[in-house]
Amino acid sequence: MDITPAIAARTGRRDVLAAGIRAARQRTLGLLDTYVAKLGEELRVPYSAQLNPPLWEVGHVAWFYDVWLARSRQRRLGLACDPDHERLPGRLAGADALYNSSLVKHTIRWSLPLPDLAATRAYLAGSLAETLQLLAGETETPESLYFYRLSLFHEDMHAEAATYMAQALDIPLPAPLRPVERALPAATDIALPATPWRLGYDQPGFAFDNELLPHDVKLDAFAIDSVAVSWRRFLPAVEAGAVNIPRYLRRKNGTWLALRYGSWEPLNLDAAALHLSWDEAQAWCAWAGRRLPTEAEWECAALSSPPGAPGFAWGDAWEWTASRFAPFAGFVAHPYRDYSRFGFEEHRYVLKGASRATDPRMAHPRYRNFFTVERNDIHTGFRSCAL
Repeated sequence: MDITPAIAARTGRRDVLAAGIRAARQRTLGLLDTYVAKLGEELRVPYSAQLNPPLWEVGHVAWFYDVWLARSRQRRLGLACDPDHERLPGRLAGADALYNSSLVKHTIRWSLPLPDLAATRAYLAGSLAETLQLLAGETETPESLYFYRLSLFHEDMHAEAATYMAQALDIPLPAPLRPVERALPAATDIALPATPWRLGYDQPGFAFDNELLPHDVKLDAFAIDSVAVSWRRFLPAVEAGAVNIPRYLRRKNGTWLALRYGSWEPLNLDAAALHLSWDEAQAWCAWAGRRLPTEAEWECAALSSPPGAPGFAWGDAWEWTASRFAPFAGFVAHPYRDYSRFGFEEHRYVLKGASRATDPRMAHPRYRNFFTVERNDIHTGFRSCAL
């Protein structure tokens, strides 16, 4: 089995995690610098239900490391940690009342008396230094390293969120912070026979709680796109009136343009179609006489394409599926209890794969992303199956 960055992050030793944490923080700070260059040190942006205040976002990243590691009396217990145990005092007084996303609702975050930029940078630096110091002294057990992995993945998620927030706020992103689109090869159908499929994570190492309790799913024979749907395939449905013009697109003098981080650019027709809602993906499928794959079909195709068939390429978009986000039978929440819970309670669908803004550490074929159907601010796309 190839050791991908995602497998390494889920199973690697302390040195792998330390390198990952340093790299994640470098990306976070680079994004923060870019935001400051555009918005100024107060980092004020208009309220949006799809955004977090940028200053809150980075402070929350530092808080997450502290609450699960530096301040935790049970950080070495892994899944046996009681999330409600009394924490040690923190480096920032009152941090829980500011950054605990389970208690501080989204609308409240916009009016909090947050530390200023300099204090937030100091909070990030202190949290990073203590995290790395603690990690250097940990034993090499899954339990002892669990919260380091969780905190690293959490920072990666927020860095990707900062990337699509920059798109929404017209903030220019320089290389290498800006995702680089690629031209997709022509799509072909990959045909897979009827088969039982083991859905869910069943390998050693870290897993998110909603991935666990793998179980067999009976799949009928199906044929699925080898790549995500490109703009070249998607736009004829728009031109036919079957789908509305997607977010961040416009047509000028017969040419399609895309708004990318504050600049209108010629659309790369062979790139994956992005910033699409679940409804837009469904509308295209209805127009094309296709359908969205189920979560199990996507996973099966990604992990077991038959020898000699065109490769199943992924990593260009978070891909909508036809599967509602729901717990597998017997689900038990991990100590970060709200990670999956709110998703189960809302009307969300599973997205598979990864986008060009996703750190490779997060790009695991068993990973279950989940969003509400109207979200088109994220790097979301899709692929289709034959009817």
